Amino acid sequence: MNENQKYTIHMEPNFGFLKPIDVPHIINECKEKWYNQTLCKVNSSLVRLGVFNEGEFHWHKHDKEDEFFFVLKGELYIELESETVVLKKHNGITIPKGVLHRPFVKEPTAVLMVEGDSVTPTGDIN
Repeated sequence: MNENQKYTIHMEPNFGFLKPIDVPHIINECKEKWYNQTLCKVNSSLVRLGVFNEGEFHWHKHDKEDEFFFVLKGELYIELESETVVLKKHNGITIPKGVLHRPFVKEPTAVLMVEGDSVTPTGDIN
């Protein structure tokens, strides 16, 4: 199976300007194992919601863009080459461009991500 087929990723922003976004509703309705929805665009950045109910993402990096993660619910683990970072609810971290990483969860987790609009969520290597 192609790595990308393990995930549901919606690249296009789902909400335009001046449109309220009901994040808890999106989280509660999600039944997929690994879901990523682009919520909106802010200048040249995208705000994405990740609902990670089970499992892991593959090892990847972004060559030209940093990536910010902020946990809304649950715990997000981000494996790096030298350590594993654990983000609890309301914790955030910025992964610098070029850093190889692999997010995974042990329980249902929801995460806001902010990244440049040129980012491919699956990374620049698979």
